[in-house]
Amino acid sequence: MDAQQRFVANPEQNWQEHEWIIQAKHGSQTAFHQLYEKYHKQIYALCWRMLADKSSAEDVCQEVFVVLWQKINNFRGESKFSTWLHSVATNVVLGHLRKHKTWLQRIFSIEDQQDNVTEQSVALSDDSELAELDKHIARLPERARLVFVLFAVEGYRHEEIASMLKMAVGSSKSQYHRAKTLLKQWLTEAQTEENCHG
Repeated sequence: MDAQQRFVANPEQNWQEHEWIIQAKHGSQTAFHQLYEKYHKQIYALCWRMLADKSSAEDVCQEVFVVLWQKINNFRGESKFSTWLHSVATNVVLGHLRKHKTWLQRIFSIEDQQDNVTEQSVALSDDSELAELDKHIARLPERARLVFVLFAVEGYRHEEIASMLKMAVGSSKSQYHRAKTLLKQWLTEAQTEENCHG
């Protein structure tokens, strides 16, 4: 479906968003707030999936919209606004991770993450806003989680992910396979437990 077809599919909604973008480019905080209201839940979900930490996700989500305010004039309309915004958000999240003191340790050490799985999953269990799958995504080792979110949720190719995360293409594919295997295992276990208690 090309841009024109997308526009025709929901002309009122697309026209309204187009107006907000134009007004925000001219400095309208009211229009920008409308864009924030429309997209902040999606962006928060992306941040949360990639960071697996509620506090960090909230902070980085806010940072994404600060960056959006600064860069909205860069949006040329060559893609859907939501696609462009998710790209901005992904870059902000990865920038946040790289600035973290233990970035290299966290991104290259997979097994260390396993120690945090139980504690982390308990901490996240009261967050009813996120789907069951999201809770399992948060349990993934960080490198596998980032690859899974970027590939399966955001639609990046492994070649792009490899460049973004400074890893080999083969490593990206193997981390995606690792993520899928773990998620399938955890979802099966959760379903079995639910059936036993049901």
